[in-house]
Amino acid sequence: MLKHVSFLTRDLNATVAFYETLGAVTEKNLTTPEGYRRAVLRLGEGRLQFFQIPEQAPAPHPHWAEHIALHVTGLRALLPTLRASGITVTRDLQPSPGGRDMAFVQDPDGRQVELLEG
Repeated sequence: MLKHVSFLTRDLNATVAFYETLGAVTEKNLTTPEGYRRAVLRLGEGRLQFFQIPEQAPAPHPHWAEHIALHVTGLRALLPTLRASGITVTRDLQPSPGGRDMAFVQDPDGRQVELLEG
């Protein structure tokens, strides 16, 4: 069973706010003994962990093939709200291979996030 996936972030506050908009619940938001900022976000049964470490920049791949996929409810209504808040939509609303609504957006670090109605 997968416990979590961990990533670097440039701005922990912006990253936490972004994923909370998509339904994440913040379980931890703290400073480690080394002085790094760390947050753990719960999305259903899974967890995303983010570290903000000085002089360490995330380097997500820009192609959609490398992404985080999330089920969301009300994607058709959510997408205009995300756009209005300045979030970049990289693949507009379209049917997924299974026929559900799907879109791709970028998180604050440029990481691709697939949003799938469900």
